[in-house]
Amino acid sequence: MNNTFHYTSPLGGITLSSDGEALTGLWFDGQKYFPCKLVEESSEAELPIFNQICKWLDIYFSGKEPSFTPPISLHTTPFRKAAYDILLTIPYGQTMTYGEIAHILAEQKGVERMSAQAVGSAVGHNPISIIIPCHRVVGADGSLTGYAGGLDKKTALLKLEKYEL
Repeated sequence: MNNTFHYTSPLGGITLSSDGEALTGLWFDGQKYFPCKLVEESSEAELPIFNQICKWLDIYFSGKEPSFTPPISLHTTPFRKAAYDILLTIPYGQTMTYGEIAHILAEQKGVERMSAQAVGSAVGHNPISIIIPCHRVVGADGSLTGYAGGLDKKTALLKLEKYEL
């Protein structure tokens, strides 16, 4: 059973989902790839995991780096999971390019090249925004390309982390 909870952030509403033990989703309301069926097929609940996520988000939106990562459960492909694992290594207030992530994935798989476009698709479908920091991924020239929540939110999140735009 999926459970949902709504959090009001300075950037708008956020929907959280959980299996009861771990966070399974975090989306800005209405963002691209927002799982509308999830909300229809879930029940709103107050769970300890949601309290923990709200605490993390409160710290984050106060302009500080949270000192913990809440439990996360990803139901995705191995390729996307590998990409999300790399996103989790991007330090607060810093960025990485799609190409850099593709290079790391290629090294991990022992292949010569990996498509930056495939990485872009994986990053774009990240089901746990902010905590898995897809907003920290930029284009090869440092440009702020693509963000399922909207470029205005990506810009705001990077500014919150004091990243020099």
